[in-house]
Amino acid sequence: MNRKLLIVPVLLALAAGAALLLKREHADPGDRLVLQGNVDVRQVDLAFDASGRVAEMRVQEGDRVGKGQVLARLDTTRLQLSLAQAEAQAAAQRSTLAKLRAGSRPEEIREAAAQRDAARVAVLDAEQVYKRQEDLVARNFVSQQQADSARNGLDAARQRLTAAEQAYRLAELGPRKEDIATAAAGLAAQEASVDLLRHDLAQGELTAPDDGVVESRILEPGDMASAAKPALTLALGNPLWVRVYLPEDALGRIPVGARASVTTDSRPGKSYQGWVGYVAPSAEFTPKTVETAELRTSLVYQARVFVCDAAGELRQGMPATVTIAYGQAAGAAAPACGKQP
Repeated sequence: MNRKLLIVPVLLALAAGAALLLKREHADPGDRLVLQGNVDVRQVDLAFDASGRVAEMRVQEGDRVGKGQVLARLDTTRLQLSLAQAEAQAAAQRSTLAKLRAGSRPEEIREAAAQRDAARVAVLDAEQVYKRQEDLVARNFVSQQQADSARNGLDAARQRLTAAEQAYRLAELGPRKEDIATAAAGLAAQEASVDLLRHDLAQGELTAPDDGVVESRILEPGDMASAAKPALTLALGNPLWVRVYLPEDALGRIPVGARASVTTDSRPGKSYQGWVGYVAPSAEFTPKTVETAELRTSLVYQARVFVCDAAGELRQGMPATVTIAYGQAAGAAAPACGKQP
């Protein structure tokens, strides 16, 4: 009986010691926090803004590309022909508008004046003929019908004079303001069509929005492209961060902007500069209605530790160890290698 009574305290002591040892293994050092995470980057699915057949894919998976670099190109023959036609129509409309704004030429005004003067002379001649016919009728040398014909000729000559005078005035006034406005609106519409075609032609080239690495080549030459169908997937090299999870009891001691040190298993002797750029505003898991103190300390918050990696040594999903010293001031400036997005 005595031996059994002695075994129970020994077992309890061993259990307490094991629990204490396990607690020490998971405890953070007093002056810093060590976290495990994975390298993460932003990915962009690149698609043509216009529809058409892919003429050329200029990059392969794994190629590093720079901002603005042409990655792929569509067959734009039809767009180029449409643009040439629209430019010709715009040039014709531009000439029409210039003609209206310039008004009548001096030669046109002089021609209208000459036609008016000729019409005046014709009226004088018709008046003289009519007077002679009236005199002859009064003497019974000719019939009344001849006098009536002369009167009709005089009326027609006066009408032609009125038309010639109106034509001369219109030549002096030039085109109407409404006609000029209509021509200007037509030119604006033609120029808008030209700009639209030029935009579509420019969208026939797919360019890199930023520096990065081609992760997937989805389309090939000959495929039909559209705005809803990605052609390439690009992994952006900046910003680069390690996704970690902060324990609830460390939130008050790890401010946003705190400097950090990042290491990886692939280069254990190398440390990368980093800083805490983001801490999630809510816990990763929804807490229960009633929480004990032990449960509250098990809550975690996702955080992003941005990393300086000018050499491009870090890869998507790579495991990394992050070390953050406690006691840093809030709002510290990020290293010169980058900025917080």
